Order: sequence, then structure tokens, then C-alpha cells
Amino acid sequence: MREWFDTRTIALVVVGLLVLRLAVARWPSGSRARRQVAELLDSALLALGLMFVVIRPFVAQSFFIPSGSMEPSLQVGDWVLTNRFIYRINPPQRGDVVVFRAPERALEMSGAFGHNGRATDYIKRVVGLPGDWVQIRAGDGVYVNGAPIPEPYILSEDQVPRYSFPRRGEYEVPEDQLLVLGDNRNHSNDSHAWGPLPMDHLVGKAMVIFWPPTHLRWLN
Repeated sequence: MREWFDTRTIALVVVGLLVLRLAVARWPSGSRARRQVAELLDSALLALGLMFVVIRPFVAQSFFIPSGSMEPSLQVGDWVLTNRFIYRINPPQRGDVVVFRAPERALEMSGAFGHNGRATDYIKRVVGLPGDWVQIRAGDGVYVNGAPIPEPYILSEDQVPRYSFPRRGEYEVPEDQLLVLGDNRNHSNDSHAWGPLPMDHLVGKAMVIFWPPTHLRWLN
């Protein structure tokens, strides 16, 4: 996935604003236009500073959805806002939609799922927590600790897994790791292919689709 604004775009915007601010400083002193424009540019620079020095690294971050691995919950082209702070105070819960840094094995396997391998942030749904026993039954669904989990986000027969995981028995999720799956089960490069996700790879919890406006809604 990619961010709403990448680092290069941010840098260009800041440089542009600074150049404008320096140009305005050369206008006749005491003029109303100079004061108003200077205040506007100062406010814009302050807002950018707060956004990308405080909010973006520690509170919230936006991401673009490049593939259909989370359909129908997330469509290609959606933008989601991710809460980067929540997992500092609360652990992940089953059913959370999470953004994370892709493990090396996931990047190696991206080509097998039709991805170009360039994206290093992935988005999937948590289905297994540390200590859970998980089994995926082909043509049936996901079982956790011996019971099927309700999955209202699976809306198509094509999204019911056609594979079993593990091949026999159940899989115990290791300590400090998660089992994550795409909602579009048969078209997702996720834990069934490359294993559990270390929790220290988490970026945050995807909270809301904010673009396009017709898709605006909270994620659940």
C-alpha cells in the first residue's frame, strides 16, 4: 500500500510554501495583503508540521488499497485512515483490520499472488491471537479453538477458502504473533501462505474508509 502523501510530495509542498513565505517578506512592510498572506502561509506551515511531525508518526496515517485481497470490505482504490496509537494501549483483537510491515517471506511470495512486490505495508484481518488454535477448512471456513468464527464480511462463495490450513489438525498461534487473513481468502497473500505475523510489525488499526466519498464508512 502507499500513503496519501509520500515523503517527496511533502518535501516539495514545504519547500514551495517556504519560498512563497520568503517572497511575501519582501513585500512592502505594513501592508494588509502582506500580513494576511504571511499569516495564511505561517498557518499552513504549522499545520504541515503538526501533521507530519506529530500526527502522522504517532497518531494517524492514511493508506491506499492497491489490490482486491480485502474485498468486499475494501475495494481497490479506497483510502483508509489508520490509528497508529491504539496498539500502544490495547492489544489487537480478533476481527481487527490491521496495517503492518510485510514480513520478508510475504514479500518473497507476493509474485505468486499477482502483486508486484514493491508494497511493503499490507492490510489484513486478524483471525488468530497468541495461543489460539486455528484451522481453516476448505469449503467451510475458519475455526478458532474448535468453533467456527462468524464472518459476515465474507459475502461470496468465491471468498470461502478453497484451501486447508494447516494440512492436518490445528495450528497454535505463537506468543507475540498473530494469524492474519485477507477477506478475499482465495486471492490474498497472507498467513496461510507465509505464517504468523510478529506483533512488532504492526503499524496500526485501520479505522475508516475516507476516500472516495461514496465508500465513506467505519471498518468493522
